[in-house]
Amino acid sequence: MTSWLSSSVGGQLRFETTQWSLVSAASDEQQKLGALERLYRSYCTPVYFFIRRRGYSREDAQDLTQDFFLHLVEKNAFSRADPSRGKFRTFLLGALEFFLRHATERARSQRRGGQSTLVFVDAATAEAQYQLVDSALTAEQIFDARWAGTLIEAAVARLQTEMEQAGKRELFDHIWGFVADDEESSYLEVAQRAGLTMSAVKTAIHRLRSRYRALLRDEIARTVTSSADFDEEIRALRSSLVGRRTRR
Repeated sequence: MTSWLSSSVGGQLRFETTQWSLVSAASDEQQKLGALERLYRSYCTPVYFFIRRRGYSREDAQDLTQDFFLHLVEKNAFSRADPSRGKFRTFLLGALEFFLRHATERARSQRRGGQSTLVFVDAATAEAQYQLVDSALTAEQIFDARWAGTLIEAAVARLQTEMEQAGKRELFDHIWGFVADDEESSYLEVAQRAGLTMSAVKTAIHRLRSRYRALLRDEIARTVTSSADFDEEIRALRSSLVGRRTRR
């Protein structure tokens, strides 16, 4: 997957700063809950992994993950976030480290945020994934690797949705393995299963790869505000993924 994390050079990117827009919305009383839930669903897993590696139990990590996002809203931290100062990943990690430094000072018996509640997204799966992480990785390295994984998963989900809407979900299932670099079948075998010519299969794979690359770059661009930040983020995420693979 790291081959798809490439520089912004040679391509146009639109820095819509979607995640920063969500941050701004999270500081607005009327939009707060919806924006918070979207941020939480997108980034709760990297946060959970980081907290677990800091030595907290599974149950405590789940509670603290929820408390962290609620705390950001309570303290209006989002309103103080400046998108021009760096990457969204950096902002969130810094806020998380500050939160954990003071976690023991907070009462854990009462859920913060009044009536606000957040349901941890597939806690069992998150814990199972965490157990597969190399024990030599630091909390920061785990956070970065899981962050990259989250962006990749978001791009794949968007690609699946597009293929389904185009009536091509079955084709996606046949050829995705070639894009993910884990396909052991030959083009001929896939062509026979899909009822297509070899030429049509190769064309479909090329188009899927191109679209996946565009969607992944778009997911990364949504967390930064400039080409320079994009290129820096690409290098950081490539490094985190390569480092994780070489340790296996």
